[in-house]
Amino acid sequence: MSFDSHWANNPPQPPASRPRKQRVAALALVLAMSVGGGMVGGLIANSSSSNTSSNNGPLVTAPKIDQSKVGNTSIAKAAAVIAPSVVTISNTTANGGDTGTGIIVSSDGEIITNNHVVEGSTDLKVRLAGATDAVKATILSTDPGNDLALIKLVNASGLTAATFADPASMAVGDTVVAVGYALALDGGPSVTSGIISALNRTLTDSNGALDGLVQTDAAISSGNSGGPLINLSGQVVGVNTAVYNSDGQTAANNIGFAIGVAEVQRVVKILRNDATGNHSNAARTQGYLGIALGDRTDGGSGAVITEVQADSPADKAGLKVNDIVIAINGTSVTGQGALIAVIRDASPGDKVTLTIDRDGTKKTLTATLVARPAQ
Repeated sequence: MSFDSHWANNPPQPPASRPRKQRVAALALVLAMSVGGGMVGGLIANSSSSNTSSNNGPLVTAPKIDQSKVGNTSIAKAAAVIAPSVVTISNTTANGGDTGTGIIVSSDGEIITNNHVVEGSTDLKVRLAGATDAVKATILSTDPGNDLALIKLVNASGLTAATFADPASMAVGDTVVAVGYALALDGGPSVTSGIISALNRTLTDSNGALDGLVQTDAAISSGNSGGPLINLSGQVVGVNTAVYNSDGQTAANNIGFAIGVAEVQRVVKILRNDATGNHSNAARTQGYLGIALGDRTDGGSGAVITEVQADSPADKAGLKVNDIVIAINGTSVTGQGALIAVIRDASPGDKVTLTIDRDGTKKTLTATLVARPAQ
């Protein structure tokens, strides 16, 4: 299947994995001086000498605050709920090292993060919230196509697992908070807020397509990858994974993406089965339809079939070149990436129902997927 040329050539950049060798070591403060700096200094000095008594008095300070009233905003409360479940991940690779963020999903140390945070690992360490030392972790299972990985701490217990939101509770315009170790700065995780800008986005990248994405304008930076995007109850609505940056042809501001909670829950179930060996080969083999795709150029939504492989499931179902796929399994297809992702996530033997537009006439066809042929 072909990929959308814009996203394929200019894919959103994963904000994760901040190389430790590029870590910010210090911040330089630049002090601006006016041309008349000497004169200003002289005026201040004169003022000080003529008002000595008034300037030597104590600074006026606010009365002591009841600590129970500190951090009482909705965003502060949400951040406090998720804080025990957010960890920083240090990954050593043959080419150096990366850092990212993870989310505790079980009391005995299971952690979900992005695949690109742990990819190529030769040594994996995790530091818990408030801890001084990092502890060793192992990779249980990974899914590069969905950019998710399940790792586990060695000999852990009594940890606070995050709560995942009901996917049906999310709406465009809801306030969300991104939490993670942005730029691998010292101290605790960074907290930024914004809204859900869109739901069910699909992006193509070098591994295929990411679907079920939540788009947000909450600031997401390097090191945030694998961390939680939460609602105001502190529940996870997504796993921060990518941010779109401006380039020579496209302007972009505050466009970040998190893998939506429904997709995360689906993939974590597969990853857990993989880790325990309780999966069939079909469950981890990608489905195959046998088509190549292009985008519509007439302003409409959907994906245009540009090629049908002979004797493939698509051929047997009756799909033809120039058919426009507008829905699959009752869900609208907004572009080729959405269709790619659905087929990729399906298993051999699954039946898919495709709604197509053929020369202005809508038709419904059913195809039975097979295993993707070896490359």
